[in-house]
Amino acid sequence: DVVKVERPGSGDDTRAWGPPYLQGADGQATRESAYFLCANRNKRSIAIDMASPQGQQQLQQLAAKADIVLETFKTGGLAQYGLDYARLNALNPRLIYCSITGFGQNGPYAARPGYDFLIQAMGGLMSITGVPDGEDGAGPQKVGVALTDILTGLYATIGILAALQERRHSGLDQHIDTALLDVQVAALANQASNYLVGGVVPRRMGNAHPSIVPYQSFPTADSDMILAIGNDGQFARFCQVLGEPDLASDPRYASNSARVAHRAELVPYLQQRLQTRPSSEWLIALEQATVPCAPVNRIDQVFDDPQV
Repeated sequence: DVVKVERPGSGDDTRAWGPPYLQGADGQATRESAYFLCANRNKRSIAIDMASPQGQQQLQQLAAKADIVLETFKTGGLAQYGLDYARLNALNPRLIYCSITGFGQNGPYAARPGYDFLIQAMGGLMSITGVPDGEDGAGPQKVGVALTDILTGLYATIGILAALQERRHSGLDQHIDTALLDVQVAALANQASNYLVGGVVPRRMGNAHPSIVPYQSFPTADSDMILAIGNDGQFARFCQVLGEPDLASDPRYASNSARVAHRAELVPYLQQRLQTRPSSEWLIALEQATVPCAPVNRIDQVFDDPQV
């Protein structure tokens, strides 16, 4: 049972992050943006003025009976209202208190506000997303959804679930400190490892993969499609479908490491060959040969997909 506390009068900021807004039964727009509904469906809402003594008392009463309090204020911002971890833990010793901030509870940036867009830039994600330098449209790009926000929510949920399990056995409370920058750096995954192990700074590669070839988007006669060939057997079957079986035995392309080394020769040739037929024909043939591939769907096509 999730109770969302909002500001009296205006409510959560994301209520105004539109259009689009939900339409009511009378066809008129409501105050609820699509963005707000995405983040807050299945929650109950209550309006409390935490700046007033009465509001602070109401919130303390809620926390005294709660399993979990999750807050997204700047570090230290709730202490002035008596709603920080120390105060609420004194009222409810079994409380699991989760703080989500931009930069965490300590460190040189702890007092700064954090937004997903800023963190995608600071955390390195935008430096490896977008068109490569030297090509038309080159430059850093953010991901098309607020991915760092979403990942941080998932990290927070994992922490909360672990804390609930711990409390079941030990009775101990927890203060979970989850920060957008921490999560973004952790989510760099293989790109961070490539740098830390190999000493080479990753760069923007468009839809290509730094360690696998061919693993990217390709234009066809009528649209774009994705090839995600992860091993040499898949590449051999792809070459059969392409009508170029000898490519799979060519020493330049017979192994993934060789294909990575000869990317600049192989990829343009594949682009030329794949543009001879429409995506639908390639996708049917490749799926029959169990070669990983996919269309590049618009959002409306996603929701029309039979699997979705």
